[in-house]
Amino acid sequence: MIVRILGEGRYDVPEADMPAIEQLDAQLTDAMDRNDETSFDAALGDLVNQVRHTGTLLPSTDLQTSGLVVPHAGSSLSELKELLAEES
Repeated sequence: MIVRILGEGRYDVPEADMPAIEQLDAQLTDAMDRNDETSFDAALGDLVNQVRHTGTLLPSTDLQTSGLVVPHAGSSLSELKELLAEES
């Protein structure tokens, strides 16, 4: 699956590694729902690192559609909430 880290690039992540990424994404969403900045920061860091570790960075010329979009490392909870509000 193609996973995009905003402001960084897109990674081709093997399907076998997606359950771990989906679990971290669920933790990130849970932290956001609870408005827990500390848990959000930890989950985001773990998620970004997992994508970087298991995925292969694609060249910018590759135009495959991303199946999952992840905030950039260092994003704050308030930034993500603003971004999501703009998209709805």
